[in-house]
Amino acid sequence: MAYDDLRDWIKTLEKAGELKRIKEEVSPELEITEITDRVSKIGKTGSREQGTGNRGKTEPERRYAPGGPALLFENIKGHPGHKVLINQFGSERRMAMALGVERLDEIAERIKGLMNVKAPEGLFDKLKMLPQLAELGNLFPRTVNTKDAPCKEVILREGFDLNRFPILKCWPHDGGRFITLPCVHTRDPKTGKRNIGMYRMQVYDGQTTGMHWQRQKVAAEHFRNALRAAAFWTGDEARSAGARVAMMAESAGGAVAIPDGPIGGLPQVTLGNLKGSRLEVAVAIGTDPALTFSAIVPAPPEVEEFMIAGFLRGKSVEIVKCETVDLEVPANAEIVLEGYVELGELRSEGPFGDHTGFYTLTDEYPVFHLTCITHRKDPIYAATIVGKPPMEDAWMGKAVERIFLPAMKMTIPEIVDINLPVEGVFHNLMLVSIRKSYPGQARKVMNAIWSLGQAMFTKCIVVVDEDCDVQDVGEVVLRVTNNIDPERDIQFTLGPVDSLDHASRLPNYGSKMGIDATRKWKAEGFERPWPAMIEMDQATRAKVDAIWEKLGI
Repeated sequence: MAYDDLRDWIKTLEKAGELKRIKEEVSPELEITEITDRVSKIGKTGSREQGTGNRGKTEPERRYAPGGPALLFENIKGHPGHKVLINQFGSERRMAMALGVERLDEIAERIKGLMNVKAPEGLFDKLKMLPQLAELGNLFPRTVNTKDAPCKEVILREGFDLNRFPILKCWPHDGGRFITLPCVHTRDPKTGKRNIGMYRMQVYDGQTTGMHWQRQKVAAEHFRNALRAAAFWTGDEARSAGARVAMMAESAGGAVAIPDGPIGGLPQVTLGNLKGSRLEVAVAIGTDPALTFSAIVPAPPEVEEFMIAGFLRGKSVEIVKCETVDLEVPANAEIVLEGYVELGELRSEGPFGDHTGFYTLTDEYPVFHLTCITHRKDPIYAATIVGKPPMEDAWMGKAVERIFLPAMKMTIPEIVDINLPVEGVFHNLMLVSIRKSYPGQARKVMNAIWSLGQAMFTKCIVVVDEDCDVQDVGEVVLRVTNNIDPERDIQFTLGPVDSLDHASRLPNYGSKMGIDATRKWKAEGFERPWPAMIEMDQATRAKVDAIWEKLGI
């Protein structure tokens, strides 16, 4: 089912018993985080001694499934009349509800069905394709008039102030307050393609924020393409190409200011000369759940997130033109921030308590300047917090894992299943089972994963045989610790790493590890006998199954 907007989603959550309204006054500085963190960790394995049934569980654990309920704070200190929604995706059930399915693998099955479409051979085959064709028709967004867009109920072209909204300070050593669940809209100045990403935004004052798009994200590439365009010398394509190369190299892809002085014998390329050059940006806060989720989906840059949301919703996303920038935003968003980042302007951003469980340290990032704010009457501010897992983003990450497994299998067909353990915070650990068909295939799979979009950040990849259930971490540990000779079966490589990796030798660049825990073949140089794993015979299992109830165990 498609939710019309955030408010429709909130009503559904409440009806399903998945929402808790908080009427006690709380502060957006730290207090909301502490409450949400406790709720997020309801049901965390190992958090206390596990008893039988409800024994050993706290009252919230008896009442709620792992992840706790979504929270709607209705009494925010310093912000009378405002509300904050948080933990909306913070359980397996809510994540499935957000995407309109009973289980997340249903989305994967829909994707697989679209990928396996064959040319119809007759009328009956054509009729069978009609539902798929109708589904494809829902992919494309639909533009509506300003008067029909709820996000335009209030339009502020001047006198606006971000501090009016209950933006959270999440952790004690954060550099300030951060917008944590924004849908950031940009357009590639080279191709015109739109993108929606989710990048935290530190509030500097009422009119400016940081824009923490990490170096390898799509919006950061839009920023770099704007830099490349600014480094173009008219009438001399060869020199212009060199200027673009110099611009990227000397600025580390727009991450640092270019030093003074000549660069490679080319005309001076300085970020200071770009003053006034801009990349337009719009930020939507509080969208329907499918659109919010689409902002974190690691889809190819050619696929617009409006189309991903349309597919997930089964209904087109309604969009509307912005007031001061040439971008479109979700018409039903609670809040829309319009503005730009200025090329060449960087500012210190952070620290920020991140999903790794550590603070991300300060670094230089572009600055977002507001030109307009539009919002619904009495807007609901949607937020999330990140920190030591499990938290809300863990469930979002597991949804991405299940939904994009079919796409991974198209590129790497020997993959049976993958597991991104929550404690590995998405990019640190991937467990992979494969159908091994030839020597060295586990290493081929590792390298294929490291070349696959955002999977390139995976720090550790463990490959096991198809008879190992990678969702059973204990079974994987058993295989790894028994099946490997460390010197022979562990390989290292260098490449891009996540910007949040504080242990890498350089920012955004470091080493990765692959472990081949598959059974070793003689064709791989293994000459010793390989023992069979212990399994009870089927006849004995069946006999014990038949008498199990009588045993009284």
